[in-house]
Amino acid sequence: MMHNMPTTKVTSNYQVTIPADVRNKAAVERGDVLQIEYDDSSGTIRLLPSRKGGRKAVRLGRRIGVKDIEEAIALGMRESLR
Repeated sequence: MMHNMPTTKVTSNYQVTIPADVRNKAAVERGDVLQIEYDDSSGTIRLLPSRKGGRKAVRLGRRIGVKDIEEAIALGMRESLR
């Protein structure tokens, strides 16, 4: 049985709004972090279960700059792509 699938528009900043009925079914809330997966074989985009509460804040005990942040992102990308 085919269901009417909700639609959404991509904004000029490449953002989309998850329709309310989908948000409710998936229990997606503000601040949740979603993983996005693209399936080459079917051409579909899938949102994977959210991590509740967003990212954890950590007190480093020192100030960090843009270079520190960029290095941390690069390290995280290398580790995630292993």
